[in-house]
Amino acid sequence: MPMHCLLLMILLYTCNSFTHEPSEPDTINKEAGNSNPYVTINAIPLPPGFTRINVPNTSFAAWLRQLPLKKNKTVFTFNGRPKANQAAQFAVIDVSVGDKDLQQCADAIMRLRAEYLYEQKKYAAIDFIDNSHTHYRLAAGASRAVFDQYLNNVFARCGTASLEKQLLGVSDFMQIASGDILIKGGSPGHAMLVMDVAADGSGKKIYLLAQSYMPAQDMHVVINPASSAYSPWYEAGNHGLIETPEWVFKKTNLKKWP
Repeated sequence: MPMHCLLLMILLYTCNSFTHEPSEPDTINKEAGNSNPYVTINAIPLPPGFTRINVPNTSFAAWLRQLPLKKNKTVFTFNGRPKANQAAQFAVIDVSVGDKDLQQCADAIMRLRAEYLYEQKKYAAIDFIDNSHTHYRLAAGASRAVFDQYLNNVFARCGTASLEKQLLGVSDFMQIASGDILIKGGSPGHAMLVMDVAADGSGKKIYLLAQSYMPAQDMHVVINPASSAYSPWYEAGNHGLIETPEWVFKKTNLKKWP
């Protein structure tokens, strides 16, 4: 089925409700055009005239660019079933979703942030806060097994509402940077991570977005349904709303880490 026809069938899902009628994985995997030729986020091509913005080698932005992508573009949920909507993704990030319905939208973002800080041994910065203002901190030097259990604990207690409160606002959307978050807390709510940012000679900026969703599923770079010319990149222009495949954000929803 052509992509434009599939997009017409997309329902507006939330991070708190969904309908799930899975197809057989073998059927989806055999569909034409389901392979992904790009190895990492950094390999996703840019529109003509754009260059990726320079970032420090040890920054979260640089770390995000090196995340591996799966060769197959099918998004699977935590129970191994393909997601009902297979029209939203451009590529799938090769990071485990686990076997529990925990790593949803905000959780996947907290996972990547924590993974980066854990790899950098910045243990004191691994701190998430729930809606009761309780801090969840990782002990310095924690083993991988302890870290994994810590993440599951965070996923069970924190979400879009708590993460939105923990983050800082971005007053000028044109200052968007890799690692920033588009987030609308609550029920329903959703969160998406800015994976990369590029600019052209005139200062125009574009950016990539990635998400997990409900139920917990592979984190994936999404297409841009509003611009076939730029997709999967989004233009950081003067538009008031940001239309993604399964959610619409306002520019005021952009946040950054403290």
